[in-house]
Amino acid sequence: GSLSTHIGINYGQLGDNLPPPSRSIELIKSLKASSVKIYDANPAVLEALCGTSLKVSIMVPNQAIVNISASERAAHAWVRTNLLPFYRRVRIRTLLVGNEVLSDHANRPTWFHLVPAMLNIKRALASLRVRNVKVGTTFAMDTLESSFPPSRGTFRRDIAVPVVLPLLKFLSMTGSSFFLDVYPYFVWSASPNLIPLDYALFRTAKPTYTDPVNGLRYTNLLDQMLDSVVAAMAKLGFKNMPITIAETGWPNAGDLDQMGANIENAAVYNRNLARHLAARVGTPARPGMPIRTFLFALYNEDRKDGPGTERHWGLFYANGSAVYEVDLTGKRSDLAYRPLPKATNNRPYRGKIWCVADPAVVGRGANARRVTDAVRFACSQGNQTCEEMRPGKGCSLPRTPVNHASYAFNAYWQQFRKSGATCYFGGLAVQTATDP
Repeated sequence: GSLSTHIGINYGQLGDNLPPPSRSIELIKSLKASSVKIYDANPAVLEALCGTSLKVSIMVPNQAIVNISASERAAHAWVRTNLLPFYRRVRIRTLLVGNEVLSDHANRPTWFHLVPAMLNIKRALASLRVRNVKVGTTFAMDTLESSFPPSRGTFRRDIAVPVVLPLLKFLSMTGSSFFLDVYPYFVWSASPNLIPLDYALFRTAKPTYTDPVNGLRYTNLLDQMLDSVVAAMAKLGFKNMPITIAETGWPNAGDLDQMGANIENAAVYNRNLARHLAARVGTPARPGMPIRTFLFALYNEDRKDGPGTERHWGLFYANGSAVYEVDLTGKRSDLAYRPLPKATNNRPYRGKIWCVADPAVVGRGANARRVTDAVRFACSQGNQTCEEMRPGKGCSLPRTPVNHASYAFNAYWQQFRKSGATCYFGGLAVQTATDP
């Protein structure tokens, strides 16, 4: 089938005990996906893709960008080592240079190396006679400084002219597209009182929002987000630049205070997304324009840090069983699916929450070295965070690793959660609604 009716899958590998590449490719095929996107150029994965009809997107890691931008030789070497051995055997169609580079404020200098690196990669492909491989890079929504109303979409001023403009010129000149990671879940969960959940889940047939500037009417949040990027590109002179959705999806679980992250919403979002894309309606600003899309993600990946949702975007559990069914062709009706577990967390969580050591991971002295390091980190961050744990103070007894770690994790988390701290500590901590 043509690409536009089909959806690809992001195959991330930041999980313990994930099925091997060969089994993973079988699962992707079982979904009738048209393509797969990986976050590196892992030879074991590419080997498993040999001889399949899946179109493949591979990636140059962020940390290689500066080196590749400085030397055509480095670009040549990267392509020769990572892509060339598979070029005739795997349908590699896209080479993405970096992932959400322009969202990484800690590595700002890399931003200005991005386009030169893409140019060097493009030259390397040409000199090695590699055809049909487009070069791109992925953007997150935070590359916009305003996205509402969609017609006011504008790129951040720190990157618009110095980086995004030359990048759009490159994409346009080479016939590539703008790869966007777009998650209605995050926009909805940040403002659930302003945005109806049904609008985020494609459950409203009639227009819910009208852009006051141009009168365009929106039935879902995804289209609204896409059109804010369309507007931002138009302001830089690229009003017809195609968008590929590099990542989208909905989390199937999360922390206690992450409302709306559940199996029912995740299934509804992805099923309705597939129907919306299959209908080829485009967006209000670009009616009838098919949008290539990659769902995030193949697996729940337990080694990703951050809030609980980060580890729960998968269509499959790490053991290879499906979290829920989804027909990516968008043809199956709701009645043809088995009933889903009813969502219980679509409202803000009102109870108290504590952050404690996970007894399954920390109990009986397990992972002692990691626990010690994590407790040291937690206690060093704030103002007398662990004062009460010192011998003779109120919380010094009972002296068990679980109790001590729990006290430290909770003290740190309660102090810093407003500024984005998470209850994770490399998998040692979990949230609980029971007072420890």
